[in-house]
Amino acid sequence: MSRTPVNILDRPLGGRGSRAETQVSLSAFSYLYSELVQYHQNRVDSISELERRLESSGYDVGLKILELITYRNREYKREIRLMNILHFVSTQVWKAVFGKPADSLERSVENTDEFMIIDYEPLTSTFCSVPADFGQLSADGYMSGIVAGVLDGAGFSARVTAHSVALEEGEANNNNTNTSSSSGGAQSGNNGSLLPPRKEKAVFLVKFSPEVLERDAAMDR
Repeated sequence: MSRTPVNILDRPLGGRGSRAETQVSLSAFSYLYSELVQYHQNRVDSISELERRLESSGYDVGLKILELITYRNREYKREIRLMNILHFVSTQVWKAVFGKPADSLERSVENTDEFMIIDYEPLTSTFCSVPADFGQLSADGYMSGIVAGVLDGAGFSARVTAHSVALEEGEANNNNTNTSSSSGGAQSGNNGSLLPPRKEKAVFLVKFSPEVLERDAAMDR
């Protein structure tokens, strides 16, 4: 019996899942992303401009990912509530791109228009070291661009920025899925490979436009 060929749009995107799901090896992705960062780094004059370029590179990817996931899920109704789209991004989008859901989704206690998506093991900065003279540069700007692209494509205009935040003492790393290795203190990640120990988590700050908040509030009336 002949097997029906699998459409490329039905295949998983890859990431840190099982071998059957992985389309691109972690080492290959890390190398390509490193080249992307260096490419933009050699063409900018400031750290903020480098972050904007990384975000811009991820933005178009986010738009395409939204189309692809919608096609796969046969979703003919788009999300219209703010919390629903954030949950969609932190679960379905994260899992499709990075092989696992984000570790948590939180709302700012100070600003009602701000939300935070937290990843203890961000793929884009796992093998990137930021030089001390680069200040507060976050190598995860590419991921924030993906989030912004998905949100804008879904009709939720927002400014998304990536921040590296130091882990607090005793804070669980990636929901306790990582365990210390007996050799060198490295960590075992979701893909079974040894990952360098992390001292920071990635926080993606999502700040929605006023019209998005007004629209969501109007639905509760």
